[in-house]
Amino acid sequence: MALIVHLKTVSELRGKGDRIAKVTFRGQSFYSRVLENCEGVADFDETFRWPVASSIDRNEVLEIQIFNYSKVFSNKLIGTFCMVLQKVVEENRVEVTDTLMDDSNAIIKTSLSMEVRYQATDGTVGPWDDGDFLGDESLQEEKDSQETDGLLPGSRPSTRISGEKSFRRAGRSVFSAMKLGKTRSHKEEPQRQDEPAVLEMEDLDHLAIQLGDGLDPDSVSLASVTALTSNVSNKRSKPDIKMEPSAGRPMDYQVSITVIEARQLVGLNMDPVVCVEVGDDKKYTSMKESTNCPYYNEYFVFDFHVSPDVMFDKIIKISVIHSKNLLRSGTLVGSFKMDVGTVYSQPEHQFHHKWAILSDPDDISAGLKGYVKCDVAVVGKGDNIKTPHKANETDEDDIEGNLLLPEGVPPERQWARFYVKIYRAEGLPRMNTSLMANVKKAFIGENKDLVDPYVQVFFAGQKGKTSVQKSSYEPLWNEQVVFTDLFPPLCKRMKVQIRDSDKVNDVAIGTHFIDLRKISNDGDKGFLPTLGPAWVNMYGSTRNYTLLDEHQDLNEGLGEGVSFRARLMLGLAVEILDTSNPELTSSTEVQVEQATPVSESCTGRMEEFFLFGAFLEASMIDRKNGDKPITFEVTIGNYGNEVDGMSRPLRPRPRKEPGDEEEVDLIQNSSDDEGDEAGDLASVSSTPPMRPQITDRNYFHLPYLERKPCIYIKSWWPDQRRRLYNANIMDHIADKLEEGLNDVQEMIKTEKSYPERRLRGVLEELSCGCHRFLSLSDKDQGRSSRTRLDRERLKSCMRELESMGQQAKSLRAQVKRHTVRDKLRLCQNFLQKLRFLADEPQHSIPDVFIWMMSNNKRIAYARVPSKDLLFSIVEEELGKDCAKVKTLFLKLPGKRGFGSAGWTVQAKLELYLWLGLSKQRKDFLCGLPCGFEEVKAAQGLGLHSFPPISLVYTKKQAFQLRAHMYQARSLFAADSSGLSDPFARVFFINQSQCTEVLNETLCPTWDQMLVFDNLELYGEAHELRDDPPIIVIEIYDQDSMGKADFMGRTFAKPLVKMADEAYCPPRFPPQLEYYQIYRGSATAGDLLAAFELLQIGPSGKADLPPINGPVDMDRGPIMPVPVGIRPVLSKYRVEVLFWGLRDLKRVNLAQVDRPRVDIECAGKGVQSSLIHNYKKNPNFNTLVKWFEVDLPENELLHPPLNIRVVDCRAFGRYTLVGSHAVSSLRRFIYRPPDRSAPNWNTTVRLLRGCHRLRNGGPSSRPTGEVVVSMEPEEPVKKLETMVKLDATSDAVVKVDVAEDEKERKKKKKKGPSEEPEEEEPDESMLDWWSKYFASIDTMKEQLRQHETSGTDLEEKEEMESAEGLKGPMKSKEKSRAAKEEKKKKNQSPGPGQGSEAPEKKKAKIDELKVYPKELESEFDSFEDWLHTFNLLRGKTGDDEDGSTEEERIVGRFKGSLCVYKVPLPEDVSREAGYDPTYGMFQGIPSNDPINVLVRIYVVRATDLHPADINGKADPYIAIKLGKTDIRDKENYISKQLNPVFGKSFDIEASFPMESMLTVAVYDWDLVGTDDLIGETKIDLENRFYSKHRATCGIAQTYSIHGYNIWRDPMKPSQILTRLCKEGKVDGPHFGPHGRVRVANRVFTGPSEIEDENGQRKPTDEHVALSALRHWEDIPRVGCRLVPEHVETRPLLNPDKPGIEQGRLELWVDMFPMDMPAPGTPLDISPRKPKKYELRVIVWNTDEVVLEDDDFFTGEKSSDIFVRGWLKGQQEDKQDTDVHYHSLTGEGNFNWRYLFPFDYLAAEEKIVMSKKESMFSWDETEYKIPARLTLQIWDADHFSADDFLGAIELDLNRFPRGAKTAKQCTMEMATGEVDVPLVSIFKQKRVKGWWPLLARNENDEFELTGKVEAELHLLTAEEAEKNPVGLARNEPDPLEKPNRPDTSFIWFLNPLKSARYFLWHTYRWLLLKFLLLFLLLLLFALFLYSLPGYLAKKILGA
Repeated sequence: MALIVHLKTVSELRGKGDRIAKVTFRGQSFYSRVLENCEGVADFDETFRWPVASSIDRNEVLEIQIFNYSKVFSNKLIGTFCMVLQKVVEENRVEVTDTLMDDSNAIIKTSLSMEVRYQATDGTVGPWDDGDFLGDESLQEEKDSQETDGLLPGSRPSTRISGEKSFRRAGRSVFSAMKLGKTRSHKEEPQRQDEPAVLEMEDLDHLAIQLGDGLDPDSVSLASVTALTSNVSNKRSKPDIKMEPSAGRPMDYQVSITVIEARQLVGLNMDPVVCVEVGDDKKYTSMKESTNCPYYNEYFVFDFHVSPDVMFDKIIKISVIHSKNLLRSGTLVGSFKMDVGTVYSQPEHQFHHKWAILSDPDDISAGLKGYVKCDVAVVGKGDNIKTPHKANETDEDDIEGNLLLPEGVPPERQWARFYVKIYRAEGLPRMNTSLMANVKKAFIGENKDLVDPYVQVFFAGQKGKTSVQKSSYEPLWNEQVVFTDLFPPLCKRMKVQIRDSDKVNDVAIGTHFIDLRKISNDGDKGFLPTLGPAWVNMYGSTRNYTLLDEHQDLNEGLGEGVSFRARLMLGLAVEILDTSNPELTSSTEVQVEQATPVSESCTGRMEEFFLFGAFLEASMIDRKNGDKPITFEVTIGNYGNEVDGMSRPLRPRPRKEPGDEEEVDLIQNSSDDEGDEAGDLASVSSTPPMRPQITDRNYFHLPYLERKPCIYIKSWWPDQRRRLYNANIMDHIADKLEEGLNDVQEMIKTEKSYPERRLRGVLEELSCGCHRFLSLSDKDQGRSSRTRLDRERLKSCMRELESMGQQAKSLRAQVKRHTVRDKLRLCQNFLQKLRFLADEPQHSIPDVFIWMMSNNKRIAYARVPSKDLLFSIVEEELGKDCAKVKTLFLKLPGKRGFGSAGWTVQAKLELYLWLGLSKQRKDFLCGLPCGFEEVKAAQGLGLHSFPPISLVYTKKQAFQLRAHMYQARSLFAADSSGLSDPFARVFFINQSQCTEVLNETLCPTWDQMLVFDNLELYGEAHELRDDPPIIVIEIYDQDSMGKADFMGRTFAKPLVKMADEAYCPPRFPPQLEYYQIYRGSATAGDLLAAFELLQIGPSGKADLPPINGPVDMDRGPIMPVPVGIRPVLSKYRVEVLFWGLRDLKRVNLAQVDRPRVDIECAGKGVQSSLIHNYKKNPNFNTLVKWFEVDLPENELLHPPLNIRVVDCRAFGRYTLVGSHAVSSLRRFIYRPPDRSAPNWNTTVRLLRGCHRLRNGGPSSRPTGEVVVSMEPEEPVKKLETMVKLDATSDAVVKVDVAEDEKERKKKKKKGPSEEPEEEEPDESMLDWWSKYFASIDTMKEQLRQHETSGTDLEEKEEMESAEGLKGPMKSKEKSRAAKEEKKKKNQSPGPGQGSEAPEKKKAKIDELKVYPKELESEFDSFEDWLHTFNLLRGKTGDDEDGSTEEERIVGRFKGSLCVYKVPLPEDVSREAGYDPTYGMFQGIPSNDPINVLVRIYVVRATDLHPADINGKADPYIAIKLGKTDIRDKENYISKQLNPVFGKSFDIEASFPMESMLTVAVYDWDLVGTDDLIGETKIDLENRFYSKHRATCGIAQTYSIHGYNIWRDPMKPSQILTRLCKEGKVDGPHFGPHGRVRVANRVFTGPSEIEDENGQRKPTDEHVALSALRHWEDIPRVGCRLVPEHVETRPLLNPDKPGIEQGRLELWVDMFPMDMPAPGTPLDISPRKPKKYELRVIVWNTDEVVLEDDDFFTGEKSSDIFVRGWLKGQQEDKQDTDVHYHSLTGEGNFNWRYLFPFDYLAAEEKIVMSKKESMFSWDETEYKIPARLTLQIWDADHFSADDFLGAIELDLNRFPRGAKTAKQCTMEMATGEVDVPLVSIFKQKRVKGWWPLLARNENDEFELTGKVEAELHLLTAEEAEKNPVGLARNEPDPLEKPNRPDTSFIWFLNPLKSARYFLWHTYRWLLLKFLLLFLLLLLFALFLYSLPGYLAKKILGA
């Protein structure tokens, strides 16, 4: 099974040097070791081995390259030798000596000699000799050691004695055996000297070069060179720490759906209602009358509290119903459905403004029935959804481009049939829940099967079920359930359930989910969903048949099944329907039909499998189970299950068929024990009962000692190993990738150097793994039983892995230091994809369950997937736990395991498992620790291959374990005080010890060494060295009464020292490491510790390193962590800024009155001064204090710092109020600036800037100043504005501010001819809202550019940092940049190119900054110098309590920390104005109380959670600050979820007492109390004192009048002067011509300003403002100042923690009362809609389709009238009179409609108020798009009128009408031709012809007529001045239309109409008839007169 290459020598080498060889086969390379200083001959003598899975092809090539090795430069190729393996394949062994070729393929003298051997793969199982099967051990081991040794300095390959029987695996890529977190010397050579423990990075460079193949050190491709994980062994697998099953636990979910509008609904004159259904909840919109495109804009919210599985399978269904009312249910027009999971898997968990396609489930041939536009979002707890900003949206009319479908689903979905074929089931539990059945059985003794199974299938909201098979444990159905749905379906899972039919209630026996994504592939080479026929295994509750099954949920598919229930054979196929086929049944009802039965063998040949297990240890048994004997039961399927007595096979042994002789023979021979069927070996599936012994007060263990019980089970399953093998190969690749990625993350987190190298190694390993998969996966095994899915999956997996391998390769080249994080994200995607592909949807062998039974009760279980245990002779295919010792923690079943019960370990097992074909079972013991003897069951003689029933270990080693427990941090708060009294309990094998208890801390430093003596471990010494058992550490909270509370657990592996090793570096002493502590599946802190396991040699403990006794007499006999292990300490000083305490809650019902703060770190600390009266002034009077402390040099090991607040009560009592642990001091460490380098923050900023502006802008000036010019200039150069700015250099930065004047001048010059499009906005017209909407447009534009630019992530991040104004984008905030971009586009491109058609130019409006989130998130919570620490109290909540950290907060401490090494550099204290009392906190304002005017502007709210049953709310604002409480109840806004408030509120407050502002939105109720919808809290104090100056935002431009008036009482120049003074900056120096110098920067800008009267005055304000807007560029003190802005804050409701209830847009200004008073507040009251009147004159129609047939003549005609209305006002629709009997489709009307309406220009919406129903209290305001609808109808006297066609015109942009009816085409309305669009609001008057459309039978549009109309828009005032009449009435009447008289009705004027009908239509025919008649008459006369004439002639008369 392998190709072995023995490279002997390379001779005739030129010169002297170091040589290295690289041998490559099938893309996998091995390197030899480096031979140093070779001259002439290199004697490699190394063996390389590749295990091969598929036979070697004779054309495959082996390549050997020899390099000159260089430590510094890349390796230089000497020559290459390629060999085609034809001869090797034929002869299996070839010796070669041949010359090499150089780069240019020329032969060189150098020659190599080698030997190649090939062990072929003959068939799947053949007779091997022992050596082959185990691999040629000596070769292999040697090779393994060399792989690693080549990397480590100074090692020589050692040969290994080949006698040891140990099954080592070959062909790991270089180095995989080694992890360098703790490199261990190889177990093969105990005699070798030790290697350095951690490869330091220098070695790494050396290594990298040594290995690289001419690559730089970065590209070192070793998977594990920098691996950081502690050595995880080859024989024991690491346990899964996260214990608790989270799948079944219910969570909060909220589904919110907004139905905006519907379009193109199929049907005539309908009254549509939209029904929204989620699961079983239904909600309806209101009804809209007679329209095909109703506008709703209604919002629905559904709340659920269920488990994720149930939630994501719920179906969201949106259906449109026609004319539903109280009495009738209406008719379904069409519906759309998708499951919640599809929405949840979208980015941001939502679809925004997408169109759902409606289709009719009852008529699948009908095509689409219309569209509904909606938003759908699904929020779980803690998800926050970023809704795209809602502003005046121009409607996305591109329906096709915005469909409600996930990425990659085609818009045209087709109908398809899903056939779920149910064949048969077996292994059903013998159950029946009805009592009667048991009674009946007892009396009659009837032995019938007590189960009546049927199968039910759920899919896409429908369900179908098979027939019931009465009384059958092995039911046979052969039926198929057929679903009809659109394909691809938007429902991900199909649920298949076997149920037991029962008269009382049916119960589920087992459930299986089919994930459609796993059984199909939507790529170009993909395949439709297909499955089977294959068996699927079902798991559920245990098979003990009690009346009430407490785990019934498990059978329903909720949570992890704890036992095998049944197997079901099923298949699935999909057929796409051709809907045009007339025979098709058009309904989508579920059907059940007979299916064609399949043969038994179709699922694979039955093979006998053998499962072996050995229990090496059972400890940590919960003390509740400690009193009764315990036994462990192992089952696979029903085999081994004692209840069902299924130890014998289900069906007979594989039958001998004529062709199968040899096969069966092979089986017989392979296990010699099976002479005849009767002597078959029985299974032993459970261990003998044994009483547990006490370990400590919590746990027991079973005393197995040297005798380890074993189990073995034979079972028969279809042989589908290939499926599992392929899954295993992918799992191996994924495991390696995951481990590598975790390493890289760890390296980034711990700031180790070169994470990018490790990532490159990981990618290299990934691409090798992918290539390996391609060579292994397609082996020719069991092809006959492959299903279509097997074949297709294989193809798609091969494709995916091939492309992944290539991507990994190309990605590897792109990994650079600064891109590591992004590339890491991409690799995470690879990992997800691999895990997804590895999950095999067609099961074969069921999972293995291990149950602990006590007293015949099932207590706890573990479940191991069978594929992890499956044996294969190819290493990659081997299951990851096969032949390994696995540590299992048993857990409680089902719901019992939820919550804290799930965290306790029920038992810890060390279990060895092996599963494989019986005929391959020769080596099932190969992975056990060596040194045992087998004990067989005494069954006759000579049964040497019987498996043992127990193992007796003869070799045991004595060890001592030392656990160095240093400290833990961020532990779980287990006491009500918010602290814990933690101690740690360490378990190893069957001993346990505890550390001391430390009281009241979450960050204990135990500094304690625990010594475990007399440990006896069984097995070979070298194996234990390599692979020690794991240590379990549990952290508990000591309670004075009752038992200790569990706080978390972690695992570790000790570093092992054998007796013959020296205790010296680099391996010893061990280093402290952090271990993550888990509590359930949540993390609960870290433990810093080290563990060493020391072998006690023959001379006893004397050889062990000495233990120093206790050093600290106070601590008693406690031994500290020894010196070599504990961290090295240095002296640090911690300065603490005490500012104040806020919002302290009561403690034990008493108010806090005299609080004090205690700070403690590493045993030292300091106390704040006492606050004497917390109510009067909660600030401290002494601001800065400090203490000195010894901290570790390594910052990662710094202990946490604890902040505690105590209340000093009378009589010297202290009460703890709350505490906070600062887990990392890093952000508070002060690092003196490096004086040589320029100022850090500018440098970084500059680097970023230079990156952006490749062209560098103007060059430096010699003067040492930086000039920032604010002069306007041509916008083309807009962004070339960045230059190198550091503290000393200079540059010019131009930015454009008040361009208004220049713009205007330009306009004047330009003259009117050029741009008639957009006139300059009139100042008086503009208000604050103009500014706001312009800003929102800009924001959206930027978001759009972000999406479209598709830039690389990193660039995007840079842009964001720049655009957030952190960076140097020297333009006015990003909005301006985006505008300039636009300008660039709009202006003519340049002198040389002709100007393009001018686009619509954006009006020049000053803007503000709209933040889509809170201001805090943009400015780092304003913690630039004042930090807020939340004080916690009370126990940490667990998930299911639903308690969050919020509820534990009892107050906040404000202050800051500064940590630095002492002594500090001199120059810090020498700075001017240094005040020693403030230490590092210089220039801090005083914290005395201060009075402030707070002005809150609330703009609007969006997406509020509905609070009333009608799905709406009546919101109003409530504001609370200190004692002030404002409720704006009178001004509530009726029935609105997106209310515009537009209000400002002034409050006087005094900081610090009143600093937390709460803005809430309440729902007004007529009766009862008002409900809180949501609230947001703003800490005003941090904003007030922040250096970012968040008191009043800085506007873009300075103006003293108009809509953009300056709000701040201080002018820009005053603000600048003050900032310079506070920051001790030189300046500002105002110069002439609008210049100002601050420090070494010069800013320029306009120097004049216009007042209201247009007078110009000189001013410095513009340049001062320019300096403020670029304050972050000022060296040393610069930071970004808050601009004029609106922030968007989420509203939260304490009852629904973590789920957003809407958003509020607002901003807050603050003005100190001791400064000049600010002006009046800005007026931001909502714009009032403007009153307009739209006059529509319908002149004529033409080409209208003719509907009626004439009674007499059969003529087609129509009685035409035109109906019109404005959208939303259907009830005010207006009709013209009827033009009767139009025969040509022409109609003349001259009819006028009048539509008065209120219009909001900014939002382009019509505003209307009306009562929703007669019971409504007040009117509701609606905003509706301005659309005019015109329809033509055919009037009927007796029946309903017929609808003929319609057009809808959006008054803001509709196609310009055609001049004549001829030019008017259908394309004008469908948008297929570019017609100029006009807006009635600009044009005021439009006349023309427009087409009217309707849908035909095929659902396509057709032209049904044309209408000539005139639209005239007037304001209400204008309309009043010149009134007109409705229809043709006075005033200004229209003349009567000139209609032909025939339009009268025939019975009034019969002759006239007859003449008209006959003559008009048949005149030519009549004329022809007349002519013919005359001719005939002539002819008749001729004939008549002919005889007479002839007689005359003849007679000559």
